[in-house]
Amino acid sequence: MFRAIVVTRPTDSPAFAELVSDATDASLGDGDVTIDVEYSSVNFKDGLALTGRPGVIKAERMIAGIDIVGVVTAVPEPVEGPESTSGPEPVEGRVAVGDRVVVNGFGIGENHPGGLSERARVKAEWLVPLPDGLSPARAAAIGTAGFTAMLSVLAIEKQLSPADGGEVLVTGASGGVGSIAIALLARLGYRVTASTGREAEHDYLRSLGATDVIDRTTLSEPGKPLQSQRWAAAVDSVGSHTLANVLAQTNYGGIVASCGLAQGADLPATVMPFILRAVTLTGINSVYCPLPLRREAWRRLARDLDLDLLDSLTTSVGLDGAIAVAERIMAGEVRGRTVIDVRN
Repeated sequence: MFRAIVVTRPTDSPAFAELVSDATDASLGDGDVTIDVEYSSVNFKDGLALTGRPGVIKAERMIAGIDIVGVVTAVPEPVEGPESTSGPEPVEGRVAVGDRVVVNGFGIGENHPGGLSERARVKAEWLVPLPDGLSPARAAAIGTAGFTAMLSVLAIEKQLSPADGGEVLVTGASGGVGSIAIALLARLGYRVTASTGREAEHDYLRSLGATDVIDRTTLSEPGKPLQSQRWAAAVDSVGSHTLANVLAQTNYGGIVASCGLAQGADLPATVMPFILRAVTLTGINSVYCPLPLRREAWRRLARDLDLDLLDSLTTSVGLDGAIAVAERIMAGEVRGRTVIDVRN
């Protein structure tokens, strides 16, 4: 038996999360690779799940946690035959028992048991070897939030280089995606403006590399379909009126990477930014990102993210502290990243 945080959805009462100490392998779901989990993290989606919000976990009972960093303890047996070799073989040529791996996406912590658990079972094709230069704890600090931020940066890079100039806006700047997006963009040479509703976080955002900070209320209310051009690009994790206003303020030929819905899933916008200013709106999906792009994103994170800066925006708690962190995330009281040391 092992410890895990389980979300239960009774038919006649609200969902709730609890730390259990008697989980068994029967709760791990399908998969051909077993992992001893060392670290996980708490993302906005975890906040929704652990506080009983609908839309993330739909099963009656599920281990939560959309990030896994740990050590492979079991892989499929080698296929016997005339061409087989003795001894264990790497899973699909990628990992073997004893290797450290990162897993995020593919529905873990949503429709497949997740990483807020001392043990996990996943499919071999979901695994990314821990990149050189990243410790397991730092990989968890990056987690899905940082991975999503990197996918957003990669999308922007296809259309805009730092040499092109212009401001890159990051909304939801104090959160995990926003914090790491700012750190990445600034280190790559972009001029970054951060949008936040927390005045107390202005110095923090500037420490990450933002050259300017604006109040989120300037973007969060209904606005005109086209507004004065300001942003060469943007990373938006907020959605709704905020995303509509960002699009309306984006420069001709600019690009906006949409990766979240903290304000809402609606988009009360018009086609005007697209047909009159050639603005590109690109969606960022970290869940089913193909493996080549997934590997490239993690390689770039290991190379381009200032790891000392990552440490400065990261806090760590044990598995028994994850639910409290989720409650604080939903109350808007958490900045940066929170690592869950599953072993403690």
